[in-house]
Amino acid sequence: MPIHQEINFPVSPDRIYELLTDGAKFATATDWPAEIGTSEGQPFSIFGGYIEGRQIELVPGKLVVQAWRGSEWAPGVFSLVRFTLSAEGRSTKLTVDHDGYPEGESPMYPSWHEHLSINWPMFYFRPFARYLVS
Repeated sequence: MPIHQEINFPVSPDRIYELLTDGAKFATATDWPAEIGTSEGQPFSIFGGYIEGRQIELVPGKLVVQAWRGSEWAPGVFSLVRFTLSAEGRSTKLTVDHDGYPEGESPMYPSWHEHLSINWPMFYFRPFARYLVS
Protein backbone atom coordinates (compact mmCIF):
# COMPACT_ATOMS: atom_id res chain seq x y z
CA MET A 1 0.00 0.00 0.00
CA PRO A 2 1.55 3.36 -1.00
CA ILE A 3 2.34 5.97 1.61
CA HIS A 4 1.08 9.49 0.92
CA GLN A 5 1.90 12.34 3.29
CA GLU A 6 1.72 16.12 2.95
CA ILE A 7 3.10 18.99 5.01
CA ASN A 8 3.40 22.75 4.51
CA PHE A 9 6.54 24.73 5.25
CA PRO A 10 6.63 28.56 5.41
CA VAL A 11 9.44 28.81 2.83
CA SER A 12 9.86 28.71 -0.94
CA PRO A 13 9.97 25.43 -2.89
CA ASP A 14 13.65 26.13 -3.65
CA ARG A 15 14.52 25.93 0.07
CA ILE A 16 12.90 22.51 0.40
CA TYR A 17 14.51 21.33 -2.84
CA GLU A 18 17.92 22.37 -1.46
CA LEU A 19 17.35 20.34 1.70
CA LEU A 20 16.52 17.27 -0.35
CA THR A 21 19.48 17.60 -2.74
CA ASP A 22 22.30 19.18 -0.72
CA GLY A 23 24.06 16.69 1.54
CA ALA A 24 25.54 19.33 3.85
CA LYS A 25 22.19 21.05 4.41
CA PHE A 26 20.37 17.74 4.86
CA ALA A 27 23.00 16.67 7.43
CA THR A 28 22.69 19.97 9.31
CA ALA A 29 18.89 19.73 9.35
CA THR A 30 18.71 16.09 10.46
CA ASP A 31 21.90 15.82 12.57
CA TRP A 32 22.85 12.73 10.53
CA PRO A 33 25.66 12.27 8.00
CA ALA A 34 24.49 12.65 4.39
CA GLU A 35 26.02 12.53 0.94
CA ILE A 36 23.60 13.43 -1.84
CA GLY A 37 24.33 13.46 -5.56
CA THR A 38 22.97 16.52 -7.31
CA SER A 39 22.40 15.00 -10.76
CA GLU A 40 20.05 12.35 -12.06
CA GLY A 41 21.60 8.90 -11.74
CA GLN A 42 23.95 9.88 -8.91
CA PRO A 43 23.87 8.00 -5.59
CA PHE A 44 22.85 9.32 -2.20
CA SER A 45 23.39 8.06 1.32
CA ILE A 46 21.53 9.63 4.24
CA PHE A 47 21.11 9.04 7.96
CA GLY A 48 24.65 7.70 8.19
CA GLY A 49 24.07 5.13 5.45
CA TYR A 50 20.85 3.74 6.86
CA ILE A 51 19.06 4.94 3.69
CA GLU A 52 20.72 4.91 0.28
CA GLY A 53 19.78 4.98 -3.36
CA ARG A 54 19.96 6.98 -6.58
CA GLN A 55 18.53 10.22 -7.84
CA ILE A 56 16.05 9.31 -10.59
CA GLU A 57 14.49 12.63 -11.56
CA LEU A 58 15.37 16.13 -10.39
CA VAL A 59 13.35 19.22 -11.34
CA PRO A 60 14.68 22.18 -9.33
CA GLY A 61 12.07 23.65 -7.01
CA LYS A 62 9.43 21.14 -8.12
CA LEU A 63 10.31 17.45 -7.92
CA VAL A 64 12.79 14.91 -6.53
CA VAL A 65 12.33 11.23 -7.36
CA GLN A 66 14.61 8.67 -5.75
CA ALA A 67 15.19 4.93 -5.90
CA TRP A 68 15.38 4.50 -2.14
CA ARG A 69 16.26 1.57 0.12
CA GLY A 70 16.83 0.80 3.76
CA SER A 71 20.06 -0.90 4.80
CA GLU A 72 18.05 -3.71 6.42
CA TRP A 73 16.27 -4.61 3.18
CA ALA A 74 17.29 -7.59 1.08
CA PRO A 75 20.02 -6.84 -1.48
CA GLY A 76 18.68 -5.26 -4.66
CA VAL A 77 15.34 -4.23 -3.12
CA PHE A 78 14.49 -0.59 -3.82
CA SER A 79 11.36 1.49 -3.37
CA LEU A 80 10.34 4.66 -5.16
CA VAL A 81 10.01 7.97 -3.30
CA ARG A 82 8.57 11.04 -5.00
CA PHE A 83 8.89 14.46 -3.33
CA THR A 84 6.58 16.98 -5.02
CA LEU A 85 6.95 20.67 -4.13
CA SER A 86 4.01 23.02 -4.71
CA ALA A 87 4.10 26.74 -3.99
CA GLU A 88 1.09 27.87 -1.97
CA GLY A 89 1.39 31.61 -1.46
CA ARG A 90 4.47 32.15 0.70
CA SER A 91 4.56 28.49 1.70
CA THR A 92 5.40 25.18 0.07
CA LYS A 93 3.40 22.01 0.24
CA LEU A 94 5.74 19.02 0.31
CA THR A 95 4.01 15.86 -0.83
CA VAL A 96 5.76 12.54 -0.23
CA ASP A 97 4.61 9.45 -2.12
CA HIS A 98 6.47 6.25 -1.22
CA ASP A 99 5.76 2.93 -2.91
CA GLY A 100 7.39 -0.42 -3.53
CA TYR A 101 8.90 -0.97 -0.06
CA PRO A 102 9.08 -4.52 1.35
CA GLU A 103 6.05 -6.23 2.80
CA GLY A 104 6.13 -7.90 6.18
CA GLU A 105 7.60 -6.97 9.54
CA SER A 106 10.26 -4.35 10.09
CA PRO A 107 12.71 -4.70 12.98
CA MET A 108 10.77 -2.09 14.98
CA TYR A 109 7.15 -2.24 13.81
CA PRO A 110 4.60 -4.84 12.73
CA SER A 111 5.05 -3.74 9.07
CA TRP A 112 7.32 -1.68 6.84
CA HIS A 113 4.28 0.41 5.96
CA GLU A 114 3.85 1.40 9.60
CA HIS A 115 7.62 1.86 10.09
CA LEU A 116 7.97 4.21 7.13
CA SER A 117 4.69 6.07 7.74
CA ILE A 118 5.74 6.91 11.30
CA ASN A 119 9.31 7.80 10.36
CA TRP A 120 8.64 10.33 7.56
CA PRO A 121 7.49 12.96 10.08
CA MET A 122 10.11 11.98 12.65
CA PHE A 123 13.17 11.96 10.38
CA TYR A 124 12.18 14.45 7.67
CA PHE A 125 9.30 16.79 8.51
CA ARG A 126 10.15 17.74 12.12
CA PRO A 127 13.89 18.23 11.50
CA PHE A 128 13.17 20.21 8.31
CA ALA A 129 10.72 22.45 10.20
CA ARG A 130 13.27 23.12 12.98
CA TYR A 131 16.03 23.87 10.43
CA LEU A 132 13.87 26.15 8.30
CA VAL A 133 12.80 28.40 11.19
CA SER A 134 16.26 28.77 12.69
